[in-house]
Amino acid sequence: MFPIQDSIPRKCPPLMNWTIMAICVIVFLFETTLPPKLLEHLVYLYGVVPARYTHPDWAMSVGLVPKAILPLFTCMFLHGGWLHIIGNMWTLWIFGDNIEDEMGPWRFLLFYLLCGLVASAIHIYTNPDSTMPTIGASGAIAGVMGAYYLLFPRARIIIMIPIFIFPFFFDVPAVFFLGFWFFEQVFSGTFSIMASGMSGGIAWWAHIGGFLCGMLTYRFFLAHEYCRRRFPDHSRPWGLLESRDRL
Repeated sequence: MFPIQDSIPRKCPPLMNWTIMAICVIVFLFETTLPPKLLEHLVYLYGVVPARYTHPDWAMSVGLVPKAILPLFTCMFLHGGWLHIIGNMWTLWIFGDNIEDEMGPWRFLLFYLLCGLVASAIHIYTNPDSTMPTIGASGAIAGVMGAYYLLFPRARIIIMIPIFIFPFFFDVPAVFFLGFWFFEQVFSGTFSIMASGMSGGIAWWAHIGGFLCGMLTYRFFLAHEYCRRRFPDHSRPWGLLESRDRL
């Protein structure tokens, strides 16, 4: 399932959400200019390598600073390919603006970074011996999705499901889409453990940790005056969904 649009209109320009997206895109475009060896060095240096924090002797032997703090932040702004960056930024575009409405830009930034940090910590805990770097904003974005799950349970999401070569569009409740996404991560993460850590290059448990962090901490970041609003019916459609009202 690929989300296309949600039914909650933003109230204020999501300046911080746009800023985060712009930084990720600029960094990724810079990555594309690097030769493979230099890019690999960059990813190991600024991505999260679990063994860097659990095996400091190994880290020093390969030229990494043990238990460095900076990669826990910089990893959120690095991406591994066009599909990776497009998928993450599109999801942040859909869900991030409404959460920023509820928090304000600076609270949203702190919330976003906290979810990303927790996601990285969970990944390190569940993969302590891994020497592979992990990059991407998906852990932090999972936190945004977790907050959305509780703040807008009656919202509607247009999703696209490709069947063979044909795209099919469906209008589903946000609780269904986000709940299905979360349990998909739990299933895949559990399977990766049962399959001796074979995760297919995806940090499933980082996604789970970020989502739960968003659900558990979003209340501490809510603003009382910044663009907050409560519609009588959060499922009231808009944009693409408005076409149903005109039929």
